[in-house]
Amino acid sequence: MTHQVHAFEPPERFVAGTVGEPGDRTFFLQARGGGRVISVALEKVQVSLLAEKLEELLLEASKRFGVSLPDVPLVAVHDNEPLDTPVDEEFRVGTLGLAFDVDTGTVVIEAIEAGEPETDSGLEDSPLDDASLDDDEDEEDDEEPDEDLDRLRVRLTPDATRAFIDRARRVVAAGRPPCPLCGQPLDPAGHLCPRHNGYHR
Repeated sequence: MTHQVHAFEPPERFVAGTVGEPGDRTFFLQARGGGRVISVALEKVQVSLLAEKLEELLLEASKRFGVSLPDVPLVAVHDNEPLDTPVDEEFRVGTLGLAFDVDTGTVVIEAIEAGEPETDSGLEDSPLDDASLDDDEDEEDDEEPDEDLDRLRVRLTPDATRAFIDRARRVVAAGRPPCPLCGQPLDPAGHLCPRHNGYHR
């Protein structure tokens, strides 16, 4: 079956968000533009790692190419809106790839569908491809992995990338607070803390 590339270059909106209550949340990347809304599911650790690697990519682009680093968005301009509904999962993400396009000064993010177990080697160990800074985008396309898998591709300005990082970190941190004794997530209905020999706190 022919794979699909859902390209938003650039998107009107690109955010990380969740569906469900803390402790039972499903994480999504969602892109909107041109009358389309595409949502892809992924793990919490992938969202956290994506934000971390995007930060590193911006810093590296600043060092190597003199890209000016955007400021952290003001609280007044934070995107705190929920995901656009209905949230229909297009696919589940296996691999995330990053690149910096020097010619356009933009960050390219690709979320690639998780393949079958026999062809999906290493995805659990490597939920995010190493960030790269590409002077030649054609070279990147020649080495594109997993060509038979669907993918979501977005192209962001450094400012939009910083806004995505900020929201992604807030989304990850908005889950269940950790127990001050054992560090495990606290449940609203109670917490079996190993530091209290399994008694509820």
